Order: sequence, then C-alpha cells, then structure tokens
Amino acid sequence: MSTDSEDVTTSVSAGLGRVQLQFTPSGTDVRVPPGVTVFDAASWNGLAIDSTCGGHGTCKKCKIQIVEGEVPVSRLDIRAFSSEQLADGWRLACVARANGNLKVDVPPLSTRPKAATVGVGRQVILRPAVQKRYVELEEPTLHDQRPDIDRLRDAMDDLEFEADLSVLKTLPTILRKSDFKVTAVVVDEHLIAVEAGDTTAFNHALAFDLGTTTVVATLLDLTTGTPMAVKSMLNKQQPFGADVISRISATMMDPQAQGLMQVAGLATLNELTAEVCAEANIDPNTIYETAIAGNATMVQILLGVDPEPVGVAPFITAAQQWPTFTAHEVGVEILPSARVFLFPAFGAYVGGDIVAGVLATGMDRDKRVRLLIDVGTNCEIVLSSGDTILTTAAPAGPAFEAASIACGMRAADGAIEVVQINKGELKLGTIGDVEPVGICGSGLVDAVYALHQIGLLDDSGRFVADEVAAEIAPTLNERLVTREAGDRIFILHGTVEDPTVYLSQRDVRELQFAKASIATGWRLLLEEAGLTDDDVQQVLLAGSFGSYLSPTSAIGIGLVPKLPVMRIVSAGNVAGEGAKMVLLSSTERSGATTLLDEVDYVELSDRPDFNDKFFLELALPS
Repeated sequence: MSTDSEDVTTSVSAGLGRVQLQFTPSGTDVRVPPGVTVFDAASWNGLAIDSTCGGHGTCKKCKIQIVEGEVPVSRLDIRAFSSEQLADGWRLACVARANGNLKVDVPPLSTRPKAATVGVGRQVILRPAVQKRYVELEEPTLHDQRPDIDRLRDAMDDLEFEADLSVLKTLPTILRKSDFKVTAVVVDEHLIAVEAGDTTAFNHALAFDLGTTTVVATLLDLTTGTPMAVKSMLNKQQPFGADVISRISATMMDPQAQGLMQVAGLATLNELTAEVCAEANIDPNTIYETAIAGNATMVQILLGVDPEPVGVAPFITAAQQWPTFTAHEVGVEILPSARVFLFPAFGAYVGGDIVAGVLATGMDRDKRVRLLIDVGTNCEIVLSSGDTILTTAAPAGPAFEAASIACGMRAADGAIEVVQINKGELKLGTIGDVEPVGICGSGLVDAVYALHQIGLLDDSGRFVADEVAAEIAPTLNERLVTREAGDRIFILHGTVEDPTVYLSQRDVRELQFAKASIATGWRLLLEEAGLTDDDVQQVLLAGSFGSYLSPTSAIGIGLVPKLPVMRIVSAGNVAGEGAKMVLLSSTERSGATTLLDEVDYVELSDRPDFNDKFFLELALPS
C-alpha cells in the first residue's frame, strides 16, 4: 500500500498551501497563505512599510523591490514606476500578492509619517495620548518664588495636567541637576515623568494581545507610529488549563491557583517586554503607555480579581470598563508611572480582545453585512449590518487548537497544516517542511473537507464502509482502516502497522461539534438581525488560527456562510492591531469605549432553540 513513510514524505511538498517571504535588510522570514499582499504579510509580522492611505494604492509610498520570485505588474504599479523600475522588480506592496515564495527588499522609511496604517484596511491619524515636551525654564529667584510644578505648568500653558506623586518626589532634584532644562511627559491629563535634558526622541508604547494560549507584544515608536519589535510566546498560565473554563475551575479547586496564575501571566508580559526592548535597544523606562487586549478571564486574573463569577451562571464580570492603572499597580515592568489601558468588554465571554478586533476591522464604520469570527476554544462572533452590531460567544471546544484530537498538536514544526487530495493523490504540507509528527487545527479542517469531498466521509461525518471506499477512492482506500478496538481511522502518515499521524472517527466528531456551535452562533445572530446567509457580504476570520485556515475548507465544512472565496478574509491578529490603534490615537481609544453603547451582546446559553439548531448544523454540507 502507499502509506509507507517514504511515499508519504514525497507528498509533503515544501510550503504546500503557504508561501515563504524573506524580507531584507531586516532578515525577517514569514509564512503566509497564498494571495496575501506583501503589505499585509509585513504588517502582521511587525515590519513597517511606508504608507499613508491604508493599503488602498492611492499614496504610492509602499514601494518595495522583488529580489527573487514573481509578482505581476498591476495597473497601479504602472502609474508609480518607470518601465526600468518595473523591470528591476519594483512594486507597490499593497497590491503585490504573494502567490509564490518571494525575497523582498524593503527600503527604510525616508520620512516620519504622521499617519500609521494598522488594523484591516484602516488608517489612523497619529495622535497619541502620550506627549513629550522639552522646556527650558527660568531659574527661581527671590523675586520669582513660584513652586517648581507651577513653573513647569506655566511653561506649558496649552496643557492642563496634574502631577503624579512620583513626579513631585523627584521634580526638585531633576530640575536643579539639569539646569532647569527638562522634558515633561504627559499622558492625557497626568504628568507622569520629568526627565533631564531633551529626551523627545525617545517616546514608546507597548501593545499586548493577551491571549489564553499565546501572548503577543508589539513595541511602538510614537514619534513615527511604526512598530519597532514584535515578540510572542505561549502564555505561562498553560499548566492551569488550555482554556478559560479550565483556568476558572483551577481557581475554584485550589485557593492558591489564582495567585499563581497572576504571577505566571505577569511573567509572560514582562519577559516579552524585556525581549522587545532588547531587540529595539531601548530603555523600558521610555515606555510611557501600554494597552492590553484580552478576554475577561485573562484580564481579571492579571489584575488579581476573582474570575469565578465569570465561569458560572449568570456569568458576571467584575467590571465592564476598567479605570486606567499605572504600570506599577498592574506589575508591568516599564516606567512605573506609565499608564495601562485595558479594553472594555462586551460580556463575560466577548471580552476586550473582541472590542479591539471590532475597532481594528472597522465593523462600526461599514454599511456592508459582515461577520467577524475569532475561531478558538471560545469562539467570539460579531455581526455588523450598517445600523446594527450584534455579538455573541459560542463554546467551540478545543478541536480547532487540536487539543482533543488523537494526533493533534500546536502549530509547530512537523504539524500538518495543509491537506489536499487531488486526482486520488494525498498531499500534505507541514510547518517547517519537515516530516509530519502531528496535525494542527488548519490541517484538521482541510482533512475533513478533503475526505468529505471525495466521499470517504459521508454527510453525517461517518467514514464509509471498506467496499464503498474501494470503489470511490481505490488509491486511498487502504489508508482507511479499522483498528482492533473497532474505531475507524484514516492514515495521513505512516503505515498500517505504525500510523504515526491519522484522523480518527472521534476527531471528525470533535470538529463537527465545534463547527456546529460556531455556525449556530452566527445563524442566530443573522436571525436576530432579520437577515439570512445570502445577505452576508464578507467574513473576517480573526486570530492566528483564522489567518491560516483555508477559506475553501471553512466553507466546505459549513464553518462559515457559503460565499465566494475572495470574500472570506484572513484578518490576522486584530486584537493586537486594535491595541496598537488606541496607543497611536486617543481618538481611537474613545472609539473603543463608544463601542459599548453601539454593540448588543446576545447570550446563547438561554436560547431555547439553540440545541435544535445545533443538531441541524452537525452535518457536513452536501
């Protein structure tokens, strides 16, 4: 049979379903789905490409040079470059789609842009809450005995602020040691620091996407609006459970668990802080503000607030909107008086990360009917229809993160991330282009879709009988076997005697339950808004999993409405994008707060029709 390791390895084509982009001179290497623009690929990975139009091709500033690989010339390229430049590989990053492996040279920013492009097609005017002002004060005399703080306030009479105690403690010393030449740091109406000399060139902020599984930190230069460094790592709270319910349960069973998780969460943030500061070669004390986008449970644990009421009916958070804290109060190791902005939450299970996502995607600004789906253990869904915005949470379970899958693993080297069956030939794509050792969420969705397409899985999600398999898929039927325990598996890699990676009947069921929960969620939102599937004009798949999920497979298993593939958009890390936006623009921060009044939260757990609709969604679409 064809399931021996050597044969399967030959079907693991390098980069199958993904393309590799190498950026110079930064040396950044990224893998993205085919068709993603070079601009988006760079933006998702924290690499700044000059732009002021939001990636719409109008400013013609996002000029890059394709060093290796092919990118066709677009009509916008013709307007931006000479024929010689086009021949040399110059393209606009916002319209250059990566359909194959590319080596891309990104010129350094020649100017300091006053607008920063973040989010999904959003343009943000650079107007941060942090202001640094260099002033040279007149020294006191017997005829001018104004207090130090009044002397500083009079020199900046266009700003109204109150001084933190930490500033007042050090102000007399700093003024006199610096000959009364200082830089004042004001955040909103608070004077948080006074620094000796002119330090206006150093002005930084830190955006966190505080995920249950992964935490991402982005260091921003507030003078240019561009990211300086991006780092991510697994949340150190992982030993307490893979999802929020497990972590809430841990606090209920062990009185010490909450404190230990708070320490672990802070350790994650502070390790990432140290890494981005080291990469950008900056002092953490020049970080004056941070924004944290996380779900309600993660935020409450971080703050040391008991999360138990979030996990039991009627699911109540300690606060929907948090005050602004200092970094010292929260425990983030930057300037102690720096401000910490925590995104508000729509509900117990639609938290600040989704508020950040709605902000980044402009769901409140678009008249189209759009769905934002953040696929994960707890799947958050947002529906916007111009006048109405609804949101809900669907308990999808751990299938998409492969935690409940027999050969499941995280998205790491050796994980099967792409499965294709073409003319009876099985093709696998693995992360790192190495020998398969397991399967991650995107590979699971691909596998179920592909097997259903060729008929080895029927509409109910059951593997067909051996005689049926032999008739419809003679080149693959030997991979479908029944083990001694009676369970049916499809071998993806390995042999009958040693199936190293396989898909079991239970795995298929786990995926069906997960996708049925999500599909029920968005269908109920559509009903609530008086809409149908046909009204949906765009679906945004958010989060790291959504970025790598095949739109074709997502449609094929019924996870999302049946739309043209180009209308299923991988939106990337929208929570992290939203966190960057509120740091770059105080206007956007106000917008995040305003969303609480514009978005209605729909609770699914008390819907009498949820179970009936859920069972209808279990089947795989014919």
